[in-house]
Amino acid sequence: MQLSVIVPVYNMAAGGKLEFCMDSLVNQTIEDYEILAVNDASTDNSLKILREYEERYPDKVRVITYPVNRRQGGAKNEGLKAARGEWIGFIDSDDWVTADYYEKLLGKARETGADVVGCDYSLVTEHTFQVGKVVQNNTREQTGILDEEKHKMHILRPGSMVIKVYRADILRENRLCFPEGIFYEDNCAGVVWSLYFHHFEKVEEPLYYYYQNNVSTVHTITEARCRDRMKAAELMIEECEKRGALGQFRSEIEYRFTELFYVNTLFSYMQGVVHPKWSFVKELREGMVEWFPQFCENGYYRQYVGQEEQRLIGIQLLSDTRFYYQYLLKRFVRKWKKRL
Repeated sequence: MQLSVIVPVYNMAAGGKLEFCMDSLVNQTIEDYEILAVNDASTDNSLKILREYEERYPDKVRVITYPVNRRQGGAKNEGLKAARGEWIGFIDSDDWVTADYYEKLLGKARETGADVVGCDYSLVTEHTFQVGKVVQNNTREQTGILDEEKHKMHILRPGSMVIKVYRADILRENRLCFPEGIFYEDNCAGVVWSLYFHHFEKVEEPLYYYYQNNVSTVHTITEARCRDRMKAAELMIEECEKRGALGQFRSEIEYRFTELFYVNTLFSYMQGVVHPKWSFVKELREGMVEWFPQFCENGYYRQYVGQEEQRLIGIQLLSDTRFYYQYLLKRFVRKWKKRL
């Protein structure tokens, strides 16, 4: 079989979201592919909808279901176990793709000999095939044979995992999978998987439609989800160390950890949580320093973290309390100015 497309599904029945995704998949222009729709213990009518697609398209759709929610990582892992394709693709169940999405990605793989192929994506707020804001997912500089320098680029900026296809034998041979039971599982897997690929290419078109809605994972900031991001970063470090990558790519992995565990989490938490807790802010700083005491000296940190963020982090390293109240004041002033 040419391709297996894995679709993790949890409570996507409302608003026709799941149908729009599945319709885009069953109407692909390639032949010889399967859609593995993994119902992650949904409590709405998602499983019923998936069963209807399985009945209508028995040669394309297989439904996998289980009773306990394992988050997207668990659903993807179940799909990987069942996949029969030579290539593996993923898609979020509230997103969709062009009809020739997989034809173009697999065609690029055949033309170039690549073992992973991606493209760009379009941000949309309604169910349409009209291209919205185009976002570059990986760069041209990251394409080609992955020498040491290009591997470093992929560790620093792995890009979204759903907007790619992967050679299945590499995943199987290296036992590549996802963390389960947490959000942000791709933050761990994206870096770890990138270590094993030899040739990356991309189609310079926005073939994937990323649906923006205010209740998605990326738009909901809570302490629990911040802790999931921290956990994903810790698992990334543990996997990289276990797989022998920390020696060769220590600076890159250290920065990627710093970005995920600390910088992104700290500022999204302080900005997005209604009543941020001083104790959590202190815990973040202590955790970061415990993992990498000299993170501020990392060259990528100095290059990629904004000057204002570096200034505020410098304040926190001296005093959690000063940082906490100074940021709350900054947030208050910003909101007050918006009201004027």
